[in-house]
Amino acid sequence: MNLKEVLEKYTPVIGLEIHAQLNTKSKAYSTDVNEFGSVPNTNVSPTSLGHPGTLPVFNSATLEYAVRLGLACKSNITKEMHFDRKNYFYADMPKGYQITQDKTPICTGGEILIKGDNGKERSIELTRIHMEEDSGKSIHDMDPFDTLIDLNRAGVPLVEIVTEPVLKSAKEAYNYLTEVRKLVRYLGICDGNMEEGSMRCDVNISIMSKDATEFGQRVEIKNMNSMRNVAKAIEFEIVRHAELIAKGEKIEQETRNFDASTNSTIGMRKKEDAHDYRYFPEPDLTKLVVTNEYIEQIKNSMPPLPNDLFKKYVNKFNLSEYDAYNLTDDKGIALYFEELITNTKNYKSAANWMMGSIKSYLNQNALTIESFPIKASTIASLITIIDDGAINNSVATQKIFPVLIENPNLAPLEIAKENNWIIQNDSNELEAVITAIFKANPEETERFKNGDKKLTGFFMGKIMKETKGAANPKTTAQLINKVINNI
Repeated sequence: MNLKEVLEKYTPVIGLEIHAQLNTKSKAYSTDVNEFGSVPNTNVSPTSLGHPGTLPVFNSATLEYAVRLGLACKSNITKEMHFDRKNYFYADMPKGYQITQDKTPICTGGEILIKGDNGKERSIELTRIHMEEDSGKSIHDMDPFDTLIDLNRAGVPLVEIVTEPVLKSAKEAYNYLTEVRKLVRYLGICDGNMEEGSMRCDVNISIMSKDATEFGQRVEIKNMNSMRNVAKAIEFEIVRHAELIAKGEKIEQETRNFDASTNSTIGMRKKEDAHDYRYFPEPDLTKLVVTNEYIEQIKNSMPPLPNDLFKKYVNKFNLSEYDAYNLTDDKGIALYFEELITNTKNYKSAANWMMGSIKSYLNQNALTIESFPIKASTIASLITIIDDGAINNSVATQKIFPVLIENPNLAPLEIAKENNWIIQNDSNELEAVITAIFKANPEETERFKNGDKKLTGFFMGKIMKETKGAANPKTTAQLINKVINNI
């Protein structure tokens, strides 16, 4: 069976659980450094190693980041909560349990907006967002005989973002992951680098007949660190479920792993139920109370959010959805554009500069916008003198922009004046230049006079070269027709 055939008969039911590592300076319940890339087993202490007699101390920055995310998702913030112990043994979890939130998650409800399969905006409802700690890392590919354990990650703060089972396709799951990564980056709470494991995804998936009223048996695919792999795993599972149903075989409730080399999933273990984890309130951490004043304080410090900026650019500034998407895809680009449009109201020109010369320079030099040398106010000045008719776009992009890259403190207008790039609007002077060029090219002039309009570009190029690009194109075109008729 292929995916198209399956989708004609079945509806996929997909829910995602995203674990986002918070970029706090220290771990969730200890003072150990929270830092990626350190020498293995150096960011540890008796607390994170689970030594007897050690006690956890809650990192308040974890709460701030979780509330920030909840507000961005329009979730309900829990005012009183406690932590729970989730008991299970992994070789890379020294304590033998994980401190998490079971009964009282920091956030309930909420939504994240994505583009659905039909290209229209749709809401993906959230079940909850809760705080917990990460386990260590088991490394299987560095030794042919042994598994290596790095406990630097043990105790790193996480938020787990859980959706309702409302996603309907691999494409929607991909779009959702893209939006979550963008959101946590805007909020400054996680770098979203799935390849480094700072954002990981678990997929819960089942299928149901088009006329069914109950969900099918779900399976879980664990710890994927690539958005493309998430999409591939979902498509594989949809077909696998349908093939099992067609054979009359039972779909087991299990945890599976995705093998990127074969684009398939492999069974790992029977899926545990909640009671298997023996949740109970964490006795070493006190109840947590979140006040309205605290929530309001965080709300007032929130950065602009990508979806809000997108709608502003489309609805208020009349930019295309394509422009708005590209401007909001990266937080740094969006913030630079926000500064740019405080200095110019020519929003379309500002967007063109962002996605044209500026992005081209950044891509060619492998730089981020934070390393771009020219201030937003200077680009705005450049747009202003174009709008005022002092220079044209080609002079701005091909001549002034490169000068500004090397000398970002110079003023665009001064550069144009010093290099005689100001557009010539003096008709008498420009007419004399055109006449001289006609006389210097008698054969082409005769052909042009006899109706060979292809030579318009030839003469326009000569004029622009002679005036160093400073001739007003509209005025030049009018004068060419005037002069040729008098020759």
